[in-house]
Amino acid sequence: MARVNLDLPDVFTFSTNLTVRVSDINYGNHLGNDRMISLLHEARLRYLHNYDFSEFNIGGVGLMVTDIVVTFVSESFVADKLTFKVGITDFNKYGCDFVYLVVNERDDKVVAKAKTGIVFFDFDERRISRVPRIFYERCAPESTPDFTSDSASSNSSTAD
Repeated sequence: MARVNLDLPDVFTFSTNLTVRVSDINYGNHLGNDRMISLLHEARLRYLHNYDFSEFNIGGVGLMVTDIVVTFVSESFVADKLTFKVGITDFNKYGCDFVYLVVNERDDKVVAKAKTGIVFFDFDERRISRVPRIFYERCAPESTPDFTSDSASSNSSTAD
């Protein structure tokens, strides 16, 4: 099977540090793949909190993960301090991708590259929602669409 290749941006807008805990180690005595997904989740939460958002309140709607890709480049062990560089890319009208570069501070080696696709979701109405204007304004001002048309400013449209 061919390896997945993730093309990541050169610049990330946020970074946070997390330490590998003993509970993150698997039978191979290194960071487990399931635990990496949990660490990526924590990094995404910290990214959102940095912009005064939570997963359940981004301009009145939440977000839902639709897909995830993780490619491992090197091992990581107990007590390693990892830097999670986080950015957002590939907007569509309902979501975007969070991208991650995970680097081990010990030796400056890349541990993993990852992406999580997300859609914005109105949990009260149980339907997807357009990307909230405030998310663009705070997190991706260079990507903000023209909100002068009615269709671009609607925040509760369902999928086409």
